[in-house]
Amino acid sequence: MYSFILRKVFVLFLSLFLISSLTFFLMKAVPGSPFVDEREIPEEVLQSLNRHYGLDKPWYVQYGKYIKGLITCDLGPSLRYEGTTVFGIIKEGFHVSFLLGIQALLISLFLGILIGTFAATHRGKWQDHLCTLLSIIGISAPGFIIATILQFVFAMKLDLFPIARWGSFSHTLLPSFSLAAFPIAFIARLTRSKMIEELEQDYVQTARSKGLSEKKVIFKHVLKNSLLPVITYLGPLSSSVLTGSFIIEKIFGIPGLGGWLVKSIANRDYTLIMGITVFYSSILLIIVFLVDIAYTWVDPRIRINSKGTR
Repeated sequence: MYSFILRKVFVLFLSLFLISSLTFFLMKAVPGSPFVDEREIPEEVLQSLNRHYGLDKPWYVQYGKYIKGLITCDLGPSLRYEGTTVFGIIKEGFHVSFLLGIQALLISLFLGILIGTFAATHRGKWQDHLCTLLSIIGISAPGFIIATILQFVFAMKLDLFPIARWGSFSHTLLPSFSLAAFPIAFIARLTRSKMIEELEQDYVQTARSKGLSEKKVIFKHVLKNSLLPVITYLGPLSSSVLTGSFIIEKIFGIPGLGGWLVKSIANRDYTLIMGITVFYSSILLIIVFLVDIAYTWVDPRIRINSKGTR
């Protein structure tokens, strides 16, 4: 078990190093300068700015400084927002994106598993067909379409929720459901398919023959064994929630980290782009690591040998 965890930790740090390095060199390959826009800047001023931020130094010196900053958690200053550090921007925007993402994640898991379980236990009936139809709509419709429909129906017509901005809990509901629409549908289909497969296993018939109630058979035995595909999807789900929030935050006027990333790309703010990219990559790699560990808890049939392989 320990060797398995150590191997996963090593892969995590190696992946983060490769992502950080690739991001650095891609930023160096991008043409243009963060200090040049539609306004003309005198050459002397441009050289002074490059010298101030160390952009006039050889690439290997900049790369070494960049890696050292990552190790010491110093992501450097923003090149376009004077007096502002990358870490400060991440601290300011991430708590909003994190709250939105966690809320969407919880909604996705709860409703997705609930709908999938309901459809599987009513297989072939109208309830199953209705859940399948809703899942198809959720998978097919883009997030920004769902967001627009929710705004039109629940904010403009019914006046139940604010149409945009960020403030109270009510401001979080429409963007959270917009972000969760696709994951809910996908988790529902995963849960339904796996539960139908599990319901045909011999242990289910044995449990029923022992006199266990149908609810206990479903929720204590079948559902737990059906969660493995859902846990496998947690890594990609977290990724889609984080990256999908960029568009949702823009539609609802939410001051999250996604908006900062969009602005940093438009402004060629290299340090901010690299900082946010590495920050998001770290979160996603940690989530994937935790998902791998969770495998051994959900499915006791998975065994890890002394070499760290399954």
